[in-house]
Amino acid sequence: MSDYDAGSQRKTGSWRKLPAALAPVLAAAWPQMAAAAPGDTIEIGGGASLDPILAARLRHEVVDQAGAPDEARALTLRVRAGAAFKVDDFTILAEGEGTAVLVDDYNDTLPGNGVEPFPVVADPENVELNRLQVSWMRDGTGVTVGRQRIILDDARFVGNVGWRQNEQTFDAVRGQAKVGPVSLDATYANSQRTIFGADSPNAHFDGDLVLLNGGVDLAAVEAKAFAYLIDYDTRLAFSSQTYGVRVGGGIAIPAVGKLEAQASYARQSDYGSNPVAYDADYWNAQLGLSVFGFDLKAGYEELGSDGGTAAIQTPLATLHAFNGWADVFLTTPAAGLRDHYVTVGRAIGVPFLPGLKAGLTYHEFDSAFGGLDYGHEWDASLGFTLGPAALLAKYANYQADGFAVDTEKFWLQAEIGF
Repeated sequence: MSDYDAGSQRKTGSWRKLPAALAPVLAAAWPQMAAAAPGDTIEIGGGASLDPILAARLRHEVVDQAGAPDEARALTLRVRAGAAFKVDDFTILAEGEGTAVLVDDYNDTLPGNGVEPFPVVADPENVELNRLQVSWMRDGTGVTVGRQRIILDDARFVGNVGWRQNEQTFDAVRGQAKVGPVSLDATYANSQRTIFGADSPNAHFDGDLVLLNGGVDLAAVEAKAFAYLIDYDTRLAFSSQTYGVRVGGGIAIPAVGKLEAQASYARQSDYGSNPVAYDADYWNAQLGLSVFGFDLKAGYEELGSDGGTAAIQTPLATLHAFNGWADVFLTTPAAGLRDHYVTVGRAIGVPFLPGLKAGLTYHEFDSAFGGLDYGHEWDASLGFTLGPAALLAKYANYQADGFAVDTEKFWLQAEIGF
């Protein structure tokens, strides 16, 4: 069903255009829908229920980049709406997504907008079907078919790019199983639906994507193994095979706080139609300590390079969450990347600002091959809740030494969801 058709049915209130089998279901649900608060599950009867989906996010983003004649300013409003209809262990979920541009002094990445003097803000105006899936799930075991959100582990290799207004989803078949402490996850996708919107030539990247992930959770320690095989039809330089492991855990320190550690290793090489032969290693190690109200983290991440020819790439990842919020390293340079970082965060008790939390991160960037000094970055954030709304201010400042250019970004955001 198109977005236009769905909108027309909402305006007329008529169900006659819907499949006949759905009319009794909606008729039974209507009294409960009228009385329900936003986000409440609507019990229809006979084991059936309807979970509405409604979320909105308003964001102002400013980008000041050396070499660009003008500063970018983007004011965008993203709305998602839909519902999940459940009968026992079966669920049908449909969700639309729309991004409206209220201030458009920025390069939205779409062609045909002329030569823009502004830096990129990858939030184009967009209306699309975000998710449409059918699933059967019982106690963590089941299968999901259709356009769906997939986030594996910390989203370093596979994620939904949740920071951008237009979400990344996948046209896929996904099977999951959980037996005691053991979890298994296997996906085959033939299309990656990107953040660039339905009107972009990069709206989707098709191919054969096989995503395998499994692990065991033993109290304080969780161990995972994964294999991600990406064979694009057109984006050949990003076709790769990655095999890796990930271990993490934490222990409580009496009267002090909690100590957490995680480590990852992976080996990546060319795959499918990639014209460049390469092999490179990925490393990550992070230590975190929660003490006296502070969250402290220190880490090292390396996206290795094969002699400067090609480097580790993670084209399915939520990249904004890694290697600095200025998004300078969305594509890894051929010489690879080494990121040393430290973070300090603290929840601040203010009666009239519930959930107030501040964070500060410093990154030092170098190449993995050739001994190049790329630059450094400061990232800062401040967030709190006000009624049902989550409010956030973020700042990123990348200072270039040998890679890219000086870049500053600032965001103000308000988000509400049911």
